[in-house]
Amino acid sequence: MAELAQAEISGVARTDAAPRRITILGSTGSIGCNTIDLILRNPGTYAVEALTGNTRVDLLVEQALEIQPRIAVIADEAQYPALKAALAGSGIEAAAGREALKEAADRPVDWVMAGIVGAAGLEPTLRAIRQGAIIALANKECLVCAGALVLSEVAASGATLLPVDSEHNAIFQVFDFERAEAVDRLILTASGGPFRDRSLDEMAGMTPAEAVAHPNWDMGAKISVDSATMMNKGLEMIEAFHLFPVTIDQVEVLVHPQSVVHSLVAYIDGSVLAQLGSPDMRTPIAYTLGWPDRIAAPAAKLDLAALGRLDFHAPDEVRFPALRLARAALKHGGGTATVLNAANEVAVHGFLDGRIGFLDIAGAVESTLEALPDGALGSLDDVLALDGEARRIAEGIVARLRD
Repeated sequence: MAELAQAEISGVARTDAAPRRITILGSTGSIGCNTIDLILRNPGTYAVEALTGNTRVDLLVEQALEIQPRIAVIADEAQYPALKAALAGSGIEAAAGREALKEAADRPVDWVMAGIVGAAGLEPTLRAIRQGAIIALANKECLVCAGALVLSEVAASGATLLPVDSEHNAIFQVFDFERAEAVDRLILTASGGPFRDRSLDEMAGMTPAEAVAHPNWDMGAKISVDSATMMNKGLEMIEAFHLFPVTIDQVEVLVHPQSVVHSLVAYIDGSVLAQLGSPDMRTPIAYTLGWPDRIAAPAAKLDLAALGRLDFHAPDEVRFPALRLARAALKHGGGTATVLNAANEVAVHGFLDGRIGFLDIAGAVESTLEALPDGALGSLDDVLALDGEARRIAEGIVARLRD
């Protein structure tokens, strides 16, 4: 799969002067909001076809009235009357539900932000890929759940895949695709999250509010908890394997608390190339919005002299077992990573709802992996079926942990 990624990730973008037509899948999440911020800072450069949100109808309405897409879609059908009423007379079409979300992804555009969090973003992202657009991929779960399937669709459609995660975007910027054999390893940096210096005993009592208080990044609740468990870095290892022409053993993780070095590529001659910047997601988003050119972003300018120091250390897989689980899932192959991701989503929501403790998240994931053999994933239906079964098992495990 990595060889396919090398060819497809470095495709050719539009170069004409007409506004780039875009769709934002997941516009009400943190990635979507940052994307809209950049679009508003570049008037006349982008024309928005569709915005989609999950449940935050008031924010979706606000965005739609400001940015004037052709259609606004809310996934929660119960919110449709409010959306329709708020957009009445604006000329913006309103729609709701899963089918409407898929139809929005089907609309032909030049560029799509795939920003729907979790496995829910897989099907809309696949449909956008089939249009042959530039896909700014902010949903790491797509490649974790169905990497082979996604890359196969990219190859068939001629779409271009650009990573938005700050780590993979950093690697993309310094990876020599023409001489990939000269790459020794990829080094994904991790902030370590809010509990990086906490003991296991301390982490056992951490609350959802403490877990989502990321020290460096402004992210949604689920992603913030993944950062706290370091599962986000485990998922990113799997994603990196699919995005770049490397082996499993060439992907490493290094804790870097300042979140200034976003990732590194080490070469066989001893050179190590890194991409640096202030921790602001508008930088990697701007890179994909402007690609193959660059556009201005309002991120704070990096002042290394003021920063004074950059720290690095190896991750502790005893306190953060999610890294071990993700690497094992990647090495096992098949649908194991699909099970890993589904179980993690269930466990994280169980923690956020107060049903299980923080340390129970990794335990629930590991128990689900032990309970469910992986299967071959030849189609989207296979992925969805395995994902659903993993969620059913994980829910049962979470319920038993609660009791």
